[in-house]
Amino acid sequence: MELGYAKEQELDLRGRGLVLIPAFFCAVDPVTFYDPSLPPVLLYPVGHRPMSFLSRVVQPTGPREGVLHRLFGRTRAMVLRTLEGRVRTTGEIARVLDISPASASEHASLLRDAGLVSSERRGNRVCHRLTPLGLEFLHGPRGQLDL
Repeated sequence: MELGYAKEQELDLRGRGLVLIPAFFCAVDPVTFYDPSLPPVLLYPVGHRPMSFLSRVVQPTGPREGVLHRLFGRTRAMVLRTLEGRVRTTGEIARVLDISPASASEHASLLRDAGLVSSERRGNRVCHRLTPLGLEFLHGPRGQLDL
């Protein structure tokens, strides 16, 4: 049997069976586990597009506000909500939430690293907006708000 794999690898079964395990967290390539004293194991990706687990934890209708606060912390959850339906600069986020610009920048940066926010420099300002993943996280896959 041949499979696409990240690197060239040959697995000698020595007459033993191969244990196949579907794995949600194998986003692209299969993974093998081999111990000569145990049956060989192949974890293979289930049919889904690669995604952030955060967008799926809240299915099907989006997280309640309390979940957002516990998951992200109150301020970061409010930064996410502040960007809902609009583009804001770092300074605007700071003013709206009554936090320092440095704090607003740090929160936006962490949300950007999680794929929930995108940022674009415009002159000496940085503008932030929710990504499609951020919208899906807030509203669920069908765009339904559940507060």
